[in-house]
Amino acid sequence: MADNFRVVQSERAASARTGTGARESVLSTNKVLRNTYALLAMTLIFSGVTAGVAMATNAPPLHWILVLGGYFGLLFLTSALRNSVWGLPSVFALTGFMGYTLGPLLNMYIGAFSNGAELVMMALGGTGVMFIGLSAYALTTQKDFSFLRGFLFAGILVAFVGALVAVIFSIPALSMAMSAAFIVLMSALILYQTSEIIHGGETNYIMATITLYVSIYNLFTSLLHLLGVFAGEE
Repeated sequence: MADNFRVVQSERAASARTGTGARESVLSTNKVLRNTYALLAMTLIFSGVTAGVAMATNAPPLHWILVLGGYFGLLFLTSALRNSVWGLPSVFALTGFMGYTLGPLLNMYIGAFSNGAELVMMALGGTGVMFIGLSAYALTTQKDFSFLRGFLFAGILVAFVGALVAVIFSIPALSMAMSAAFIVLMSALILYQTSEIIHGGETNYIMATITLYVSIYNLFTSLLHLLGVFAGEE
């Protein structure tokens, strides 16, 4: 009788510990989600400000080597500082820099096309709808998209190299194809990163923010490029 009682008590204690662990896991995941979306919103606003400054001052376009050097350098710095108090300033340095590079691009579209401002707004709206829709799908279905990891690594590498070739050798058809590829890849990356947060695969909200920001940035620029090709009015 006493042995049965001890077994029951042990099972109840184990169940309580499991329940506590599950609640702590859910709370931790929710915290990462809240921090990620809050920081993402702030970085997008900051990027908009730096893009506006670049537009207002008619800043010249940066050479693509300088853009890549600044991006990868700041990305490496942010990754190294992700667990320190300097991680947040590094995030804003990276996203502010990327926002600044958008200013000359936006001025170019607005100046080159009579409906340039409309194209920018269409690209911005399309990016917002896609991000919200994909994020909502991942959050509501709770599906695990970790199987996309290999596809994303290979796909982004190939698309990045293809985009570089298109820029260096001025190949419009390849540039359009890479823009279309980036739209697909960045959509998949949003699903993957959101799934990683939900299922505990990503616990650092700084790195999660950077991944989602880069996805949104590339979605916007790729959409804008395709809209300029197919809907631009010179």
